[in-house]
Amino acid sequence: MCTKTSTSSPSSSSHRLITRASIHLPKISTANLDIFTPNIASNISMVQEMHKFSRITPNTSNPNVHPDHEVIMEKLYMILEAVSDRVEMHKNIGTYRNNWNSLLLTSINTMTLSAATMAGIASAITSVPGAPLETLKLSSSFLYLAATGMLMIMNRIQPSQLVEEQRNAARLFKQLESEIKTKIAISKPSLSDVNDAMEKVLALDRAYPLPLHGVKFPAKVEPTVWWPEKPTTSKRRNDKNGWSVELEEEMTKIIKVLEVKDKDEYIRLGEKALKLNKGLAIAGPLLTGLGAIGSAFLASAPQSSWAMVLGVMGGAMASVVNTIQHGGQVGMVFEMYRGNAGFFKMMQESIESNLKERDVGKRENGEVFEMKVALQLGRSLSELRDFAASSSRKGKDVEEFGSKLF
Repeated sequence: MCTKTSTSSPSSSSHRLITRASIHLPKISTANLDIFTPNIASNISMVQEMHKFSRITPNTSNPNVHPDHEVIMEKLYMILEAVSDRVEMHKNIGTYRNNWNSLLLTSINTMTLSAATMAGIASAITSVPGAPLETLKLSSSFLYLAATGMLMIMNRIQPSQLVEEQRNAARLFKQLESEIKTKIAISKPSLSDVNDAMEKVLALDRAYPLPLHGVKFPAKVEPTVWWPEKPTTSKRRNDKNGWSVELEEEMTKIIKVLEVKDKDEYIRLGEKALKLNKGLAIAGPLLTGLGAIGSAFLASAPQSSWAMVLGVMGGAMASVVNTIQHGGQVGMVFEMYRGNAGFFKMMQESIESNLKERDVGKRENGEVFEMKVALQLGRSLSELRDFAASSSRKGKDVEEFGSKLF
């Protein structure tokens, strides 16, 4: 029987070697990141420390892959892993803080209404012999004082505002995660891409810290800033890079509308929400404190009627105030308005940074940038151009907002 032997040419052998070598590119799974306990301090500085003290040994098994490219890919995957970890952290902590808001509100309202009920019963049985008047007075006063202390703590940390912060942080980190994955999939990343990703991670860490600190009642309402201070430009492209005089004029008009309409409107609403939140934060503990004073003076001859009013009405009104503030999540509304103003400020700075770059080759591609702006504002390209044209005719009297999304 004739045996047929196959021969392999040097080119096919070389092709197999290259194929085998190419599988050594790093492939890190992020599916099980949620099993790790969040370590706030180490996570905030991990990316920065990795960049300073990186000692990665590149894989040189594939001679067609430059060693620097291997190191860059390793760094990008390390940053991607850190970003995925932050997404899970902010989601989990947001859930915890939402539970705090619900449980604390329910507990404080229950204590306040119970204290008001005890005060009402005590005032009704003052003339009954052998009635447990002192017990009811002490219990009511104790509940009022406990509710006042808990309410002061709750108003200080603003759980509903913290929940909104974590929700925004998780969304923005998820967006950054997708951006890094896209960069790895469709382009050849460079060192500038690594630095850009690092700056975005650290900027988000500064904007949305995990610890319970920060100013919840700022003196002035300003947009939230979660992007790096120095805008980055894209790589050099040929010709005019999709830009034209008409497109520059269109973007200039969009900037003006975002400044005088969208951003200013959300800052104005944020100031109103902040004033309301401050007033409710003061009124709640004040009313429970008055209820405690009224309960302490129940059955006292000269102050009996006023004590009863303070003891009962103070608790009822405090429950209403607490429900409006924390049940209505006024702090979350304020943070939402501030975040929306920050979104329009980011758009404004992004457009300005491109227009200020005189070398059009260093800008983002004009056609792609116009589409990105249209998508961010919830408009089609034709709607965006028509809106820019109409806003130039009306000037400051323009009534329509730039964004159709919110």
